[in-house]
Amino acid sequence: MAKLTKKQKEAYAKLDSSKSYDLAAASALVKDITNVKFDASVDLAIRLGVDPRKANQMVRGVVTLPHGTGKDVKVLALVTPDKEADATAAGADYVGLDEYLQKIKGGWTDVDVIITMPSVMGKLGPLGRVLGPRGLMPNPKTGTVTMDVAKAVQDVKAGKIDFKVDKTGIVHAAVGKVSFDAKKIEENANELIQTIIKLKPTTAKGTYVKSVFMSSTMSPSIAVEVKTV
Repeated sequence: MAKLTKKQKEAYAKLDSSKSYDLAAASALVKDITNVKFDASVDLAIRLGVDPRKANQMVRGVVTLPHGTGKDVKVLALVTPDKEADATAAGADYVGLDEYLQKIKGGWTDVDVIITMPSVMGKLGPLGRVLGPRGLMPNPKTGTVTMDVAKAVQDVKAGKIDFKVDKTGIVHAAVGKVSFDAKKIEENANELIQTIIKLKPTTAKGTYVKSVFMSSTMSPSIAVEVKTV
């Protein structure tokens, strides 16, 4: 095992790795054990009792965090000319169509979310190899393919995120920044967890939420007592 730095030792000294914490205590503790000089993200890792290889056990959805993500989300709106003014007014960072399709084709992906219209999706198909691996392909299920582009942009800017269980059965998502007060971290985390609970597949057997861990960038993981959520 790699040798721990002084700051890492201090963080581990504040954390009892043999116990689980309720969500409020974990939200306060994650701030206390984070020693990096930047505003680190606070992340949740939620292990679910599902088999993601089965289509009827795929857990995927969207949630609007009550206090946002703390991140300035860069949004690209790929829209027809008649929607450009709406997308710009709603706060999209980049607005257009053909010129951005060409940039993406050349490998440009310097955005966090792409929002588009149903009529434009046909043009995005050939760019799947670029956008797919980066999680940028718009999808009607996550609200990023819609006629109401302005609302979609506003929702994303306000803290709407999408999540998807990975092939190992874990949902990873950021629920804020360590600069948030503990109550805001707790409320954002709870909103995500409750949304995932509501999406439990009817075919999932046994324990659905197996474990929840909270951590910040480069901090130790904090076990959250599942019964408290």
